[in-house]
Amino acid sequence: MFGITPTEVIFRLFLALLLSGLIGLERESNRKFAGFRTHMLVGIGSALVMIISAYGFADPKVVPRDPFRLAAQVVSGIGFLGAGTILHQGTNVHGLTTAASLWVVSAIGLAAGAGMYLPATFVSILAFLTLTYIQRLEKVFLRSLYKHLIITTVDKPGQIGSIGVILGRYKVNLYRVEVLKLEEEELDERIITLRLEIETPKHFDAGEMLRSLTSLEGIKTTILE
Repeated sequence: MFGITPTEVIFRLFLALLLSGLIGLERESNRKFAGFRTHMLVGIGSALVMIISAYGFADPKVVPRDPFRLAAQVVSGIGFLGAGTILHQGTNVHGLTTAASLWVVSAIGLAAGAGMYLPATFVSILAFLTLTYIQRLEKVFLRSLYKHLIITTVDKPGQIGSIGVILGRYKVNLYRVEVLKLEEEELDERIITLRLEIETPKHFDAGEMLRSLTSLEGIKTTILE
């Protein structure tokens, strides 16, 4: 290849691997669909495309290079991979942050492949801090808006739907459902503990809603935090 040494190629690819792996590690720790390996592959793939686009085709003294042609395809093509991480469940959409992190990783890979080490490193650090700490700040500032409802119930088909119907009756919006614990019990019943992230209206009778939930068949305990 013209204008770049094999050592420089290896260094750029390795840097893209490390920086994209940093972001992928955070996604993996949160059990997202696109995790550690996916982010590293996107990063080194983008870096390689940038290297090929900038240095791989022709001697610039003979044929002028167009270093942006292949790189531009990475920017548009990453949307297909990002779309695969987005799930639509009812009124809730999941995976947008992971899709955005894949897009950022592709840009980091392109920067590393182009030899722009400072921007690639700085953006990686910013992205990692955003993914790691901004969510905690959101929970602190938005704590008054959102509450958590802990429900222990028999695991059976339609139970979450029945819970949702009762929440809707009290004009409570359900944003997220997380399984905290799943255990076996006698009589072939499985007991599941759920944490529901909800938004309650201003004038809201929490006690009445909890009593309605407790009266639902299969519900063992309800706690509003």
